[in-house]
Amino acid sequence: MDLVDLIIEKRFLGQEFLTWLWYKSDERGGTVALPGTGDIQLVFEKHMLLEYGEGEAFEKIICQGLQAELKEARTGLRMGKKLEQARIHMVQGEYEWHMTIKASLLEFRSVKPPRTMAEAEEGETAEAVEGRLLDRIGMLEKASRTVDDLFRLFLDVRISPARWQEERDRISKWIHKME
Repeated sequence: MDLVDLIIEKRFLGQEFLTWLWYKSDERGGTVALPGTGDIQLVFEKHMLLEYGEGEAFEKIICQGLQAELKEARTGLRMGKKLEQARIHMVQGEYEWHMTIKASLLEFRSVKPPRTMAEAEEGETAEAVEGRLLDRIGMLEKASRTVDDLFRLFLDVRISPARWQEERDRISKWIHKME
């Protein structure tokens, strides 16, 4: 099996992760409890992409709207479509990120890290530019680590057949409660 086949075969895991993350966020009013870190605020924003089928029957649906109005995305999940991409607003402590996560590769897109310096503190000296760059890299790493921790939390549930079945039942009820 080559790498491309492996990626295609395992893409469901990222799609399940995004769906689980949306459910976990919605379950607690927009927050997910991350052991060792505390509550992480996760808001699924205005844009989601769902996929269904293969080959000529392959379909993509883009759903847009406010979080509470993502009824079309839930309808898509009820119809068997898979959540492939979502725009997420994440808040951890005093920092906020906006990012798009593409499920099949757990790929980050359009990451907007928090601004940590006031404009008055920013300068154009080489040291100031270097400082901003290092700060931005640090904020991107923090976002990546947080999503990795959330994925690890998901995997703890996913690898246990009994726990995963219970979680799938709860997710199924959540998907159908908007009918």
